[in-house]
Amino acid sequence: MARLFGTDGVRGLANSDLTPELVLSVAASAARVLAAHDSSHRPVAVVGRDPRASGEMLQAAVCAGLTSAGADVMQVGVLPTPGVAHLVAELNADLGVMISASHNPMPDNGIKLFAAGGHKLADAIEDEIEAGLGHAAARPTGAAVGRVYDINDAHDRYIAHLLKSIPNRLDGLRVVVDCANGAAWAAAPQAYREAGAEVIAIHALPDGENINDNCGSTHLDALRATVVAEGAHLGIAHDGDADRCLAVDAAGEIIDGDQIMVVLAMAMKEAGELIEDTLVVTVMSNLGLHLAMREAGIGLHTTSVGDRYVLAELRARGLSLGGEQSGHVLLPTYATTGDGLLTAMRLMARMAGTGRSLADLAGAMRRLPQVLLNVRVADKATVAASPAVSAAVAAVSAELGDTGRVLLRPSGTEQLVRVMVEAPSHEVAQSAAERLAGVVSAAH
Repeated sequence: MARLFGTDGVRGLANSDLTPELVLSVAASAARVLAAHDSSHRPVAVVGRDPRASGEMLQAAVCAGLTSAGADVMQVGVLPTPGVAHLVAELNADLGVMISASHNPMPDNGIKLFAAGGHKLADAIEDEIEAGLGHAAARPTGAAVGRVYDINDAHDRYIAHLLKSIPNRLDGLRVVVDCANGAAWAAAPQAYREAGAEVIAIHALPDGENINDNCGSTHLDALRATVVAEGAHLGIAHDGDADRCLAVDAAGEIIDGDQIMVVLAMAMKEAGELIEDTLVVTVMSNLGLHLAMREAGIGLHTTSVGDRYVLAELRARGLSLGGEQSGHVLLPTYATTGDGLLTAMRLMARMAGTGRSLADLAGAMRRLPQVLLNVRVADKATVAASPAVSAAVAAVSAELGDTGRVLLRPSGTEQLVRVMVEAPSHEVAQSAAERLAGVVSAAH
């Protein structure tokens, strides 16, 4: 049977795969596991959600599950995922539950659990929670049943934390923010305004059904057009739960997560905040980032794809900045998880503090054309280890030299081998990727 918890919680089609019964059972099991690990006090959980319609139903199920197992609940309402994680720490709670499917379409939903301090749950704890599903357990009665409380100043607490996490105000900046009709619809515009920016908010009227609907970080056309039309200095795009962001410069050009990390890394090095002058990225980060960091005297550690691997490396080495090309940026000094609002505010603070445009700052990195092809195979492990494939990769790598890069990796979930080539031009990258894909396809 497949593991219930994926790389980022439990997700599925709400009320079909992700039912209220399942969510109630997960929440109750989580409360029991926490109580078993520490019986010194009654467990307390922070519960938040994004605005999608099914979140109302699932929040009720989460609260019922937690309280039925004797845990108290502090409801924070619609709030970005990193806001929930922050409040778990600030309110000294034992558990956090965020109800969201991030950038997924509205019919989907999910639950993401945080441990004390706002950190992601360890795999072993997730396994304990899963093992407890469906098992009969003694239920508290009377005064031992959990209670539910509303935290009415959750937004203000989270925004106060963000304002303390930037080195200078954002006065003089005009920013368009695309809230994806998601969890950041109120918090992002408020935070940016309180930090001093002039804010134009778009897709900031959630109705429960329009989250991620042709908007947000996966659909940037409206943001690009609005930035140019409004004469803004930049645009910021969040996903449905606002744990990441992408940016757009004044000309409407997209600034991806790699470029954002380059800007932040150079700012942090200058301020003495970049521990060991080192950045953590995944294998999918553009070669242009590697070249820019080498030029700036900043070292790199590279991990597998996934923010959980970046976070693990940051913690293991005690480093202060890492992330992914998708805009999922991690700043462990200030947040326990990716925080799109924090990332955006640190980026804007660099602009305001230096008086430089985003295009100028991001220009420290030249993004090389990147082509990614997925090749379906019978046995991905055998194909990836094929001598013919290895020889072809070596040949293309030799042709490109320092001007490009080749990466072949088996998919983690499907019988696919992913072929990625970066080169000085799109034509060269496309040609090389197609040649390698042909060799992979033939290597049965």
